[in-house]
Amino acid sequence: MKDMGEADVILGIKLIRLTDGITISQSHYVKKILEKFGYQNSRIVKTPYDSSVALFKNECGVSITQLRVLRYLKNTVSLVIYYGKFLATLDGYSDASWIAKNSGSNGCSGYVFTLGGGAVYWKSAKQTLITRSTFESELCALEATGTEVEWLFGLLSQLLIVSQPLPPIVVHCDSQTTIAK
Repeated sequence: MKDMGEADVILGIKLIRLTDGITISQSHYVKKILEKFGYQNSRIVKTPYDSSVALFKNECGVSITQLRVLRYLKNTVSLVIYYGKFLATLDGYSDASWIAKNSGSNGCSGYVFTLGGGAVYWKSAKQTLITRSTFESELCALEATGTEVEWLFGLLSQLLIVSQPLPPIVVHCDSQTTIAK
């Protein structure tokens, strides 16, 4: 085995080491995508899409939504995620929507985990169960988040980027009814 020094790109993510922390970026990848689709000189937009617009699968060609995402990426190409050298804690955030408009009979749920304030792991998907209330939908989202907490706890306990022993992982939920139960 040969020591090749410190890595500067891992899994397509560029690492930039600073004296007080580290930043991660995919600007090189975004530029490559913009060039591939001929959008390096396109106008920019401030948001990836209007959340009130219903999104559907497009069976033929590139959709307007996909083009808008490319314009959004052009506007955010220089953004990075910064991780400082302070005590890194893992926080989880869980949320759900019960039978959202245009989603059929299933709710949607998702979670995001932040390490030292920067997002490191997330997922959003339709729920596999049909729930009878917002409370049940939020509870399903918390259960999925809890499953991921266990996996992340095992992973982080083997890495040296957080203090040992690991501090408790706090999961945040915006549903007061779910928290109360």
